[in-house]
Amino acid sequence: MNGLIQLIYNFFQGMGIPADLLPLLPFLTVMIAVYALLFLFTRFLVRKKVIHTKTASFYMFVSVWVIGFLLFTLGPMVFSFYISFTQWEVVSDPVWVGANNYRMLFKDTMFYKSLAVTFYYTLVSVPLQVVLSFGIALLMNLKLRGIYVFRTIYYLPTLVQGVAQMVLFIWIFNPNVGLINSVLRFAGIHGPAWLSDPQWSMPAIILMSLWTVGGNMIIYLAGLSDIPQSLYEQAEIDGATVLRRLWHVTLPQISPILFFNTVTSMIGAFQTFTQGFLVNGGPDNSLLFYAYYLYQNAFMWFKMGYGSALAWVLFVIILLFTLLVFRSSALWVYYENEVGGRKRRVRNKKA
Repeated sequence: MNGLIQLIYNFFQGMGIPADLLPLLPFLTVMIAVYALLFLFTRFLVRKKVIHTKTASFYMFVSVWVIGFLLFTLGPMVFSFYISFTQWEVVSDPVWVGANNYRMLFKDTMFYKSLAVTFYYTLVSVPLQVVLSFGIALLMNLKLRGIYVFRTIYYLPTLVQGVAQMVLFIWIFNPNVGLINSVLRFAGIHGPAWLSDPQWSMPAIILMSLWTVGGNMIIYLAGLSDIPQSLYEQAEIDGATVLRRLWHVTLPQISPILFFNTVTSMIGAFQTFTQGFLVNGGPDNSLLFYAYYLYQNAFMWFKMGYGSALAWVLFVIILLFTLLVFRSSALWVYYENEVGGRKRRVRNKKA
């Protein structure tokens, strides 16, 4: 059997397939076989007139997503949940230890450290991103000549993501030749060692997170363009100032998008990884984000069971905070088919 597998590997390697992809061949073969059997089974049902051709086409297209979801999302989630109750170091068989990983987790000081770092980053960066992107969107929504050029300029940084973004900011925050400290020296100010100082490393990463507010800005712009101008005209006739129009017209109309950006930004902040990875947790573990600590346990120290337990705790934390935001949305999110906030809806029901 091993000789047959080696023969197949040699055949595909001779076809020019990279060696890194060869371990995926058994999985790809199974995927192709499953789709082939599904196609043949569907054709059989059509010929026997069990299902209609259009129905068969529907099932064929949907099956791609369903099989992908089962194999790449639900399957790994179930497996990781099982692994979280075992001691598994990859090279050995999993050993069932029950809830021991979770008990160890809550006694781990680095767990609390990574949690504190992640909470600090989330609670500071998310409001800044939401407010700043909304403010820029208001400016970019003005009817000015050449405004589309500025919209493009603000959106372009979002195209630089992940590692490339972090490498760029490592240079920007360099204490000797970095852009920020060079400007500060020109102004006669001695800049800090941004990413090398525990007191300044987190503020530097929070500043870096504002680099990609252009993505949220575009979403806000789409919502602002849908607000009827008649609402602003009526408010102006009633004598409403700019701030009152913003508070009573713009914010209620844009609140669903504000809600969406808040939730997605919060989830993304909780999953921050690259910033901690490229600086190895930062000075004095000041950038030991939760996702990076999870990565250390699972893929550097090969403690897969403990890493899976960390992953499920993170899942529960994100779920609870998301549900909290959803729960509070009844107080401040306005939809067109509703009268307004929660208090107004309650009064309408009583009436």
